Amino acid sequence: MKKSFLVMLLLLISHSYAQSVNDYSAVIIPIKYDFLRQENQYRLNTLTKFNFTKAGFVAFYTKETIPEEYNNRCSLLRADVEKENGFFITKLYIVLKDCNDKVIFKSEVGKSNEKDYQVAYTEALNEAFQSVYKLQYKYSGAVAKSQPSVVQQMALTPAIVQKSTEKPQSNAGSDDSNLLYAQTTTTGYQLIDNSPKVVMKLLKTSQPNFFIAIKDMVQGSLVLKDNQWYFEYYQNDKLMSEKVAVKF
Repeated sequence: MKKSFLVMLLLLISHSYAQSVNDYSAVIIPIKYDFLRQENQYRLNTLTKFNFTKAGFVAFYTKETIPEEYNNRCSLLRADVEKENGFFITKLYIVLKDCNDKVIFKSEVGKSNEKDYQVAYTEALNEAFQSVYKLQYKYSGAVAKSQPSVVQQMALTPAIVQKSTEKPQSNAGSDDSNLLYAQTTTTGYQLIDNSPKVVMKLLKTSQPNFFIAIKDMVQGSLVLKDNQWYFEYYQNDKLMSEKVAVKF
């Protein structure tokens, strides 16, 4: 009985949270985070926009020209990613604020034990975004008012991501000259060529046919479409897509 009550309470908190975020028409993403030295370092800002778009938000960078229908700044949320101190562990969380700098949403903390910064930041940020996906954002059509909003705090329960045990589908035969071979790692796979040289690193998600992908410091995704794997990423705010032959 007590357990059922707690579950209901968390559902009610999550529902009220989603209602608040749904009042905002778009989200603005900075091109640099305070805990990093360079703009879009480790492509975290690109990954942030990618995830918000995937979660159903309309997303813009701070330097982008925003369409006129979004000219009411109090109808927009401002996103930020913040880092918590951790001993040999990377911890990131997402914050959404309104036009009065009031916190509307704070995500669960995403964590990674990886030593490589590129992999660690990517893994931690994607884990933090799991609580954004749980909001099931859908713009309500309401225009947010400029008065201070009530701060809502997400229940800081560990994010539960279902890990699929299903083996990903291969899309090429052994005679393909550009064929990459998948080697299992603790976080997913690494794809190697005939050299052998590591060409791409893959981080598992809850979907067996979708991976976070890192290639030559370019961060994107590896996704299966019509029995063909594609490496997709943003270049100068344009979505790029490359075919990849993979043997799992």
